Amino acid sequence: MSGERRARDELADLGVSVGRLLRQRRETLALAESCTGGLIAAALTEMPGASEYLWGGAVVYTAASKRALAGLDAATLERHGTVSAATSEALAAAIRRLSGASYGLAVTGWAGPNTDAGGSVGTVFAALDDGGEIIERRWQLPGDRRQVRDAAATRALALLRAHLQAKQDTGAGNSR
Repeated sequence: MSGERRARDELADLGVSVGRLLRQRRETLALAESCTGGLIAAALTEMPGASEYLWGGAVVYTAASKRALAGLDAATLERHGTVSAATSEALAAAIRRLSGASYGLAVTGWAGPNTDAGGSVGTVFAALDDGGEIIERRWQLPGDRRQVRDAAATRALALLRAHLQAKQDTGAGNSR
């Protein structure tokens, strides 16, 4: 099996796992995807009945779409740029607030081959907003465009799964 195929299978498996956890907890997720271009949403809809836990989301590929579709404040983009920790955090909070979902998950990064001035291909930021805290991660991912996008989607879903499992292990109640 090729590395690309393994990566896509891992992503699909994570989507099913996260979907089960969200369904069990009766919680929902909204997405703001930039560099992943909808890969996270696709993984989450592998399992029938995804509408029980996936509110939906937006592919917010440009600065304009980040403002219009995810409700991101223009000042955040002006201050921090389209690819930054602050932007991923603001996107996660905005999409959660806009949707009313239990969680907002956002991913933004440079998959290549080009970046904005000063950026580095493979730099990805993800943020998860659960209504009480925002967890942010920065990764420097190797590979070509497809590999960076697959890895970003996989790591973002793994972040969400780890958060859901930790809440389950501590006995934290359902947020919605």
